[in-house]
Amino acid sequence: MTTSSPNHPTLPAMPGSWSDRVKLLRQSPWVHSLGRFLALAVVFGFFAFWVEGGKFYSPRNLENILRQSAVYATASLGMTMIIISAGIDLSVGSMIALTVVTVAWVLDLHVTTATAAGATETVYLAEEYPLLIPWLALLAGVLVSVLAGLCNGAAVVGLRVVPFIVTLGTMGIFRGLAKGLADEKDIYPHKDTWLTQLMDPTLTSQDPTWRMWILPPGVWILIVAAVAAAMFLRYTRPGRYMYAIGSNEETARLCGVPVARIKILTYALAGLFAGLAGLMQFSFIGGIGQPTSAVSYELFIIAAVVIGGGSLMGGQGSILGSVIGALIITILYMGGQQMGWPKWVQEAVIGLIIILAVVIDRLRQREAA
Repeated sequence: MTTSSPNHPTLPAMPGSWSDRVKLLRQSPWVHSLGRFLALAVVFGFFAFWVEGGKFYSPRNLENILRQSAVYATASLGMTMIIISAGIDLSVGSMIALTVVTVAWVLDLHVTTATAAGATETVYLAEEYPLLIPWLALLAGVLVSVLAGLCNGAAVVGLRVVPFIVTLGTMGIFRGLAKGLADEKDIYPHKDTWLTQLMDPTLTSQDPTWRMWILPPGVWILIVAAVAAAMFLRYTRPGRYMYAIGSNEETARLCGVPVARIKILTYALAGLFAGLAGLMQFSFIGGIGQPTSAVSYELFIIAAVVIGGGSLMGGQGSILGSVIGALIITILYMGGQQMGWPKWVQEAVIGLIIILAVVIDRLRQREAA
């Protein structure tokens, strides 16, 4: 029988069998991250090989992949937090559309004045205040999305209804508000501003000054936002509370976690990231307020989180994994287009990958248990 003394404490036993060590290695976060990078490389390599003429890995196409995935990835930052806390948000695509329309509406603000000759003249505020109006449009677009996220969180907590039902309803509400604000037609701002250029190509630009950005400004916004979100989840108390709530809400409540406040904060942060994604979408579609924009984006965004390792049961997920998932979704979508796949094939392939990701997550949970 082994004994220990105060001067010589017994060390914790290491797993003795080879299978135990392999199991611990498979459960390592570093191994999971490596696996996602490997999946990304495999998907990219597949299309790089099969798309004719090397078009898939041309600088223009690589930049287009980054530009499109930036919208999904930015919105997935907030969705990651929601899924970690065992929630879901089906309204994120509608929030993106509401942001797009709000930005265009502010940029298109104008007044009608009478001239000395008795005629009328339309004066666009973006021309009169070229520095102020774009910033007001940015703040208004992001603020609207944050308020929408707050409404989601307050409804989930206050009504005590499952997030799926709440956000299914607000998905229609926010989309309806976007269409109402735009009077059910696209808004074309009278003047282009720097908001329109957020997602303009840089590597293939003819402007040497613009090429100095290396990546579009929207992609830089994504990088900064992703780093901030990852640090928030890892190093702040609310971020750790999100994992605790997703793992076991009742236990977290008994341990003193303010569950209601954290849930509302989570949905508000998701609204913030959806607003940033809306700014990128506004630029990506050419600087117009399109109320039908971002239809079905919620499926791609949720898929990005799930493919990136987020568990729909809660308690698991990472920012890096979600960004990789967004890249995989975009590569599948754009690669399928360039190979001439029908749209139904593209959607079927993405749906199959989502199912496989969920199955892998369930198997991983069983193994850990």
